[in-house]
Amino acid sequence: MARFGALEELRSRPIGDLSAARAARKDFRTRIAIRRDNRLYGEAMAEARTFGLKGSNFYASDRNPPYWQRVEGATEKLLLRRTVAEKLSRVDQRAAEAGLELFLFDAWRPRAVQAFFHDVWMPRELQRRDPTMTGTRLMEEVERYWSAPSADENSPAPHATGGAVDLTLRWKDGESLWMGSLFDDVTELAGRDRFEILAPENFSFSDQEARANRRLLHWLMTEEGFAGHPEEWWHFSWGDQMWASLTGAGEAHYGLAP
Repeated sequence: MARFGALEELRSRPIGDLSAARAARKDFRTRIAIRRDNRLYGEAMAEARTFGLKGSNFYASDRNPPYWQRVEGATEKLLLRRTVAEKLSRVDQRAAEAGLELFLFDAWRPRAVQAFFHDVWMPRELQRRDPTMTGTRLMEEVERYWSAPSADENSPAPHATGGAVDLTLRWKDGESLWMGSLFDDVTELAGRDRFEILAPENFSFSDQEARANRRLLHWLMTEEGFAGHPEEWWHFSWGDQMWASLTGAGEAHYGLAP
């Protein structure tokens, strides 16, 4: 399709089997070491928008379904490690070939925001849907999507490092591409490969478009070296423990953001 030019091939390229990625995510914060004797460990943070990137912090607004409330402690800023922002800028330039741009929802995240979703919002919502979900079963489901907050420099939540970002693609200063779900629809619908595994006879035009757009975002990001969260089409990281585990890098560059 001429509309996407050279990027059309990425819309047709399957994401592939993510079972290995799902296994690699398990206990990554306790398995992956953070290497401190490297120049990136103490790398400075930067505001993503100074690199020409677009975005608006989702949690600092009350126009943020399914929450419809400003989350206490949320920041208006979109802070990232400088190398991560530079890499995103290159992805953005490539997307511009088709009249597209990245749009960031979230970057560095204050501990209070992480704690609210991990400790309060998500457990409450899961139990509202299924009152029998308690204990270990409840926490396992919460942590499919929300990492536990931590002040431990050896085990930071991904967004506490400045190496993780939540984003989508949109037309230049226009509408977002259809991805098949809300941002932060933390259910199976959010799985990166959700539309890869549906039987063709169940496919709608909406599903087909969502699959193509998720593929495009996935390949644009991974070809720049980012690793994608298998349960969230919008979450990518570079340099943190999740990235190291998913890519086989062995060690992370970033700990808690300075």
